[in-house]
Amino acid sequence: MQLDEAKRRFIEGWGTLGSAWGVSRTMAQVHALLLVSPGALSTEDIMDQLQISRGNANMNVRALIDWGIVRKELRPGERREFFSAEKDIHRVATLILQERHKREIAPLMRVLGEISQVEESPAATPEETKAFTHMIGSIQNFAQFADQAAATLIKADENWFISTFMKLMLPRP
Repeated sequence: MQLDEAKRRFIEGWGTLGSAWGVSRTMAQVHALLLVSPGALSTEDIMDQLQISRGNANMNVRALIDWGIVRKELRPGERREFFSAEKDIHRVATLILQERHKREIAPLMRVLGEISQVEESPAATPEETKAFTHMIGSIQNFAQFADQAAATLIKADENWFISTFMKLMLPRP
C-alpha cells in the first residue's frame, strides 16, 4: 500500500473512531492529519488535504487546542499560523481522558449528587421513589468508579512522567 493511501485510510478510520467517542468526524480527521504529519500544518494545508472549508478547519483546530492535544506554532516572518499535534500517544490519551472527565463525568457526578436524596411526593408511589433512588444510586456508584479509575490512570501517567524526568535530570554515575 502506498503512503498516500495508508494516510487516507488512517484519517478516515480515526474519523470514524472519533465519531464513536462523541467528537465530530471532521475534528478527529483534523487530529489524525496532524498526528501523521511530520511538521506543523497551516489552516490552508488542512483545508487542502481534507477538502474542508476554512471555517470548518478553524473551528476544529480551535476545539483540538481546547482539548490540549494540538498546539499553535508561530514562525518568524510568517503571517499564517501553524498547528501540530501532540505525538506522544500516551500523553494524547491522558489529555483526552482529563478533558472527558471535565466535560462528562464531573457534571454527571454533580447532578447525581443533587438528585440522590429525593423525598416521596404525592404524585409518586413509594415503589416509584424507591426504584428511582435505587437506579440513581447504581449510576452514582458506577460514575464514582469511573471517576476513580480515570483519576488513577491520570495520576499514574503523571507519576511516570515525573519519575522519568527526574531520572533524566539527575547526574549519571
